[in-house]
Amino acid sequence: MPNDVRVSVVTSMFRSSPFLEEFYARTVKAISAISSSYEIVFVNDGSPDDSLAVALRLRERDARVRIIDLSRNFGHHRALMTGLTMARGELIFLIDCDLEEEPEWLLRFHEVLRRTGADVVYGVQSQRKGGLLERVSGHLFYTVVNRLLTDQIPRNVVTVRLMTRRYVRALVQHMDREICLAGLWVITGFDQRALEVVKGSRPGSSYSLRARASALVNAVTSFSNRPLIYIFYMGAIVVTISLIAASVLVVRALTGHIGVAGYASLIISIWFLGGLTLFSVGIVGVYLAKVFTETKNRPYTVIRAEYGTPEVDEHAGTPAADAAVLRR
Repeated sequence: MPNDVRVSVVTSMFRSSPFLEEFYARTVKAISAISSSYEIVFVNDGSPDDSLAVALRLRERDARVRIIDLSRNFGHHRALMTGLTMARGELIFLIDCDLEEEPEWLLRFHEVLRRTGADVVYGVQSQRKGGLLERVSGHLFYTVVNRLLTDQIPRNVVTVRLMTRRYVRALVQHMDREICLAGLWVITGFDQRALEVVKGSRPGSSYSLRARASALVNAVTSFSNRPLIYIFYMGAIVVTISLIAASVLVVRALTGHIGVAGYASLIISIWFLGGLTLFSVGIVGVYLAKVFTETKNRPYTVIRAEYGTPEVDEHAGTPAADAAVLRR
């Protein structure tokens, strides 16, 4: 079947039920100003609420709605990559459906893409949203990550972006099982343009400080080996200091100036070196865990059912349609 879809909108659903109707209406209004040939791809990331039911009702009203129902919650980034793999449009608009990012931005992004001839137009926050803790933690995240990465991640980058088909084809070729989308977006290359946006905010956001710390570790260990190199230099510095200290003690002992060894300094040294060892082994362990995960070559999502894909719809309700479909 030839591809006649001009624009694909891709989003993931997790506790998204309250937003879907408005998101759909605003998206259709925005996208209709560009083309009548479009699709809206909802990826249900194991949402525990009735997001899937709401999306299916939208599908009943509009055949251009497609739904990819994952077998469980695999995580935001994996769900989005699955949606991008399934999208058929010449242009693909990636956006979260919780309305913190406005569907109407599609028109601005499309204008910049058309005018510049770029392959990607992505959003960056002109001023980071949230309270003091969110702003400070976000600043620290990008500072630490970009100090450790060769390819810099734009500060305050958001999910929303408009991409050409050729860029998306290149993006989904990455076979990472531990996915950090912000890093993959950068290393894929092509002509990418930033566009300032003002992202909204809603109560109950699940992106906690713990989640930010986990994202930091994942981003660094996915795209940089510098922590391992730093461990080597840190060990070399500690050994050098130890040799210097030992030499000083030998000289003091030979000249009769050494006194009774201090208990406090001994304990501090043990705790320091022990902590340094555990920290270094922990970093090595994180990298080994990534190697362990990547070499298993498991699919990063499992699709339970698809709705809106022609070759699937004609077999709806059959074992072939309902069985888990392994993607990558």
